[in-house]
Order: sequence, then structure tokens, then C-alpha cells
Amino acid sequence: MASTLIVQSPAVAAPLAVDIHAHFYPESFLKLIEEAGSPFGMRLNRTAKGPTILRGDAPGTPPLDATYWDLDRRRRVMDRQGVTVHALSLTQPMVYWADGELGVRLARAVNDAMSEAHRAFPDRFVGCATLPMQDPRRALDELTRVAALPGIRGVYLGTNVNGRELSEPEFAPIFERCEAAKLPVLLHPINVLGGPRLQRFYLHNLLGNPFDTAVAAAHLIFGGVLDRYKKLEVCLPHAGGAFPYLAGRLERGQRVRPEAKETARRPVADYLRRFTYDTISHSPDALRFLVDTVGADRVMLGSDYCFDMGYERPREVVTQKLKLSRADQTRILGTTAARLLRLS
Repeated sequence: MASTLIVQSPAVAAPLAVDIHAHFYPESFLKLIEEAGSPFGMRLNRTAKGPTILRGDAPGTPPLDATYWDLDRRRRVMDRQGVTVHALSLTQPMVYWADGELGVRLARAVNDAMSEAHRAFPDRFVGCATLPMQDPRRALDELTRVAALPGIRGVYLGTNVNGRELSEPEFAPIFERCEAAKLPVLLHPINVLGGPRLQRFYLHNLLGNPFDTAVAAAHLIFGGVLDRYKKLEVCLPHAGGAFPYLAGRLERGQRVRPEAKETARRPVADYLRRFTYDTISHSPDALRFLVDTVGADRVMLGSDYCFDMGYERPREVVTQKLKLSRADQTRILGTTAARLLRLS
């Protein structure tokens, strides 16, 4: 893919700020759910506050306002936030709930819309492609297709695929192709662990999301994925979830439990810098711990745009609350993401 020089908009404050956790629901994706989702228990409920995606009796998305797909409105929000670039990504419910055929149609709708957003505003948007991972052969075909699309600079995967771990052999060709194409893999929690115990108090998100991220990271390590694909870049959301803070416990398990000694070639601590992380911790102290543990060059700006669990002012935690050097602020705000996403 040809790289594009990112030029800052005059309305956006310096330095470069790249939000690597910015969600996007194109209208073509929503329309396809509305037209074809019913046989899979998925429906779109259009309300005065915006469409909501629902599946059975499970909690649906909040009403999605037009900023999720209206690029002009989104750019105005970005300018107010001082964010130069959004790396666009689909999130819940992803596309894994469909069969392979519909999964491809859904993924193509999202990926084509991301590429169109980049072509319309190449200095403001790049895309992290969605893949129909429930059908690995079709996912590989779609990965081959999107690798040639303008503006697609990463791949966005759930922390599991309908309960299947990312370390399963059937997904190995996806990681191999991502590594070869220099497409980073960015993860997001989906179908999280916890069951009925996390249904109250919104705990499926508050606790389920960070722990599902930790489970996915552990499988990538203990399942040997990071050792097999040494140049593969993987980004963990929500400041790594629970993973960075439990690495010592995981490493203890490597030393004393035979189950944890099977495939990982090095201690867990050695893998901490194999991942990158976003800034969405909601705790400056926890984020400072992450930066001190993995280095400012492995942490990138994120907002969870534009859900209520995200940051309304994503730059603020980096520039005002962590007491970082100007060089480290610059790395976290944009230069690491610019390298990872090949923005110049």
C-alpha cells in the first residue's frame, strides 16, 4: 500500500495526535444489519436518539448518533479535541455473529467505507479492517483484498471469535499475512468472559472488557503466536486491560505450573514490549505505571470515540496528568502511531 503523508489541519493543535481507538459505524453496515440480520437474531432499532444494534435479549449498543458515520461532524469533534487522525475501527457487535457469507458482506461494507473516508480526507482518517474471522478462509481472502485498499493500515480483531481463542491454529494464516503485509493487529473485547455474574452494574464492560483483553494476551503468549510471528505488532486496548498488572502472576505460573510452560519461549515480562497499548485507563496512576513498565514508545493515544466509557478530551491525560517529558508526550500522542500505521 502506498503511504500517505499526514498533514496537520490548521484547526488542530500541534503536535500530531493520532487516536488509535476511534470507533466507526458506517451507514452501509447498519443498513445491512437491518436488511439481513434477522435470521441471526440481530436487528436494528431506529430511535429518535439514533439507531441501536440489538441481538436477542442481550444489552445492545447505546443509540448511535451521526458522529459515528458523518465525517464532517466527526472532523469538527476531532478539531475540538485537538486530534489530527482517527484510526477507524468497528466494535461491538463486530461481524462474527453472522455466517461466513453475510460476514464477508458486512466486513466489506465496513472496510470499503473506511477506505472511502480516507480517500475523502487522507490527512484525517485511516482504517483498521474488519475480518469475518468466523470463517478463516473467507477472512484470509478479505485480508488479501483490503491490503490493497487505500487507507487500510491495520486489522481489528475481537479478543476471541465466538469463544475461540486467537491462538487456535485455524487463525495462524491471518497472523502470518498481517505480519507479511506490515498490518498491525489491534484487539477489542467482545463476547467477554464472566457470564451472569457480570450482568449487573454494567460489569460485563467495566470488568469483563479488561479481563478478556488479558486472556487474549495470555493466549497469544502461551500459545506461541508472538514467537512464531516475531515482527507482528499487536495493540491491546484500554491500556492493556488487566494484562500489564498481572504479568508477574502469569510469570510465576510459568515457573511453577507445567500447564504454563508449554510453548512460550521467554518469561512473560519479556513479552510486555511486544505489545503496544492505548491510553484508556481512566487512572493517571495506572497509566503512569504502564508507561514506566513498557516505555512511552509503546503507548499510544486512544479515546474509545465516542462511547460514554471513553475520553472526551483524550490529549489531556497525556499532556497534563502524567508529568511526562515533551519527547514522551510526542511519542504517545502521535509519533509511535504514525510509525505503526505508516502515516508518512
